[in-house]
Amino acid sequence: MGDYFERIVDVEVGADEAAASAALMVDWMVSRGWLTRESSGAAMYSRQVAEGYVPGADWGQIAHDWGADWVPGPVAVVAGRAAHHPGQGETEPSAAKCPGCGDTAVVIDYPNRWEADPAVWQPFSIAIDTWRQTGDATVTCRTCAAPSQVTAWSFADGFALGALAFDFWGWPPLTESFVAEFATRLGHRIVHHSGKF
Repeated sequence: MGDYFERIVDVEVGADEAAASAALMVDWMVSRGWLTRESSGAAMYSRQVAEGYVPGADWGQIAHDWGADWVPGPVAVVAGRAAHHPGQGETEPSAAKCPGCGDTAVVIDYPNRWEADPAVWQPFSIAIDTWRQTGDATVTCRTCAAPSQVTAWSFADGFALGALAFDFWGWPPLTESFVAEFATRLGHRIVHHSGKF
């Protein structure tokens, strides 16, 4: 048993713009009848916020049909720099791709290992902590020796760094057309993943 979520992370918006972007997206979803202004914390477990927006009467337009009696949970809006983990729990990504040379750093060598290699993951972990606090941190690629912003690396498994995320708790799968329109409205690159609490 558990509670499931789908998450859309804006991986390009700055922390100083996140709240304004969040407000615009909520206004848009409310205007379409997908959300209401009412908030609730029921069946919602986002770590950074205690309550989310209650689904509106037309929420079914943006999710797959799981039957007329299905009632999804709130949508949490998480503004602020954070590492967003898919799946269940806070697991490191299995790999990270350098934005410069395209080489892949293998963090977890499945099926030979089931835990992150500390020597590989530590530079990322330190950079992520620094980025959370300051908004600026680099990781140097072992292959090309070039430093790149930690947020520019592409992480495997849906792991995402971003200053704005939307957690849809207990919703049926969101439609591809909605996710695409959502990204277009944001005007930024997104990561879309699911997980379980």
